[in-house]
Amino acid sequence: MRPTVVVDTGPIVALLDADEARHDWARARFEELRAPLLTCEAVLSEASFLLRRAGADPSLPARLVRRGVLEVAGLFESDADTDALVRLMRRYASFPMSFADACLVRIVERTPNGSVMTLDSGFHIYRQAGRRTIPLLIPSP
Repeated sequence: MRPTVVVDTGPIVALLDADEARHDWARARFEELRAPLLTCEAVLSEASFLLRRAGADPSLPARLVRRGVLEVAGLFESDADTDALVRLMRRYASFPMSFADACLVRIVERTPNGSVMTLDSGFHIYRQAGRRTIPLLIPSP
């Protein structure tokens, strides 16, 4: 079974905004990985907001979904997922964990061989199922 890559906000923004410092890294990762890559609505919302703030088209993340580059994982189809999101945000409240980060951790928990593509070194803190580290695709510092 091939690994499933779950994408955070940073790589999406870096891919879509050539002025971003990690644009080349993000472009290379998206080119080498097999689509669709998983994400969540909260990440798309964050990416749209950041792109608008940078003067770019905020609809670009939605276009990645339309083209099949990204697939949105449904997280509110069961009480178990909702309860897990609440538990994650409470567990990491002092960090604090964003709603988007909680969604990504939950997707990885549900996905065999899952990893997170991120620019956020804070992901090193998070654990799936409370104990296991989350494999990360992250640029070198």
